[in-house]
Amino acid sequence: MKNLSFHKMHGCGNDFIFIDNREARVAIPDMSLWAVTLCSRKTGIGADGLLFLESTPAGREGDFIWHFYNADGSRAEMCGNASRCASWLAVELGLAGPEQCFGTDAGLIHASVDVAGRRSRVELTHPTELALHIPVAVEGVTYDVNFVNTGVPHAVLLFPDCGKADVERLGRLIRYHEQFAPRGTNVNFVTVNDRTSLHVRTYERGVEGETLACGTGAAASVCVARALGLTDTRVGVTTSGGELLGIELKEGSVFLSGAVARVFTGTLDPSLALPGF
Repeated sequence: MKNLSFHKMHGCGNDFIFIDNREARVAIPDMSLWAVTLCSRKTGIGADGLLFLESTPAGREGDFIWHFYNADGSRAEMCGNASRCASWLAVELGLAGPEQCFGTDAGLIHASVDVAGRRSRVELTHPTELALHIPVAVEGVTYDVNFVNTGVPHAVLLFPDCGKADVERLGRLIRYHEQFAPRGTNVNFVTVNDRTSLHVRTYERGVEGETLACGTGAAASVCVARALGLTDTRVGVTTSGGELLGIELKEGSVFLSGAVARVFTGTLDPSLALPGF
């Protein structure tokens, strides 16, 4: 296999590797191994996830489609920050224009891209499975947990100061809790600052740790806070990385907006990075 180009991008610190699969032609059964290998921060490029972008196949809608894999090789239905990065990159790659839609495992995602300003606004899939005040017992303590699916499943816990929460330990325990089996859940630790501002830290399923930002987690946190009567419909979410994501709830839809950044482009030799290819 010849050398391939890749792009390293991030949305508010949530970082991803993108490969144009029109060129690479990586088969779906091989994608999980590519994700585990390339996302490793010690021996690979390093990222929270790997995405393959390609033309829309016959019988599907959208300007293009993606195949998204977490750093542990698991396939993910959706990722908010990745969708913002993907929409910006798709314009540059000629896959779509600034007003676009693309296919994910969670359904079609609509996006508006400010190419020069390096910003993107995406309409996420409609939230489902909203459930409030679920008692979840962990190590002898019962936590008041809320839940919503914003393309992927999210548990939401409210804290007076989520900056002091043990995200790694408690996040892992709730992520694998029997209440959310068998698929597991992402876990968000949320502080409501006021009616238009949240601070959110997220333990991400598939990354198996806290990430600097999570777009679907920010959306889930606002959906839950709004359902509890704690916020308005337009909220700024400060992420673990200290950057700001915008969430707007409008007529049953959830919109996510924020900055995107391309860190670098590079060339990959699959025969060296992935023995056997």
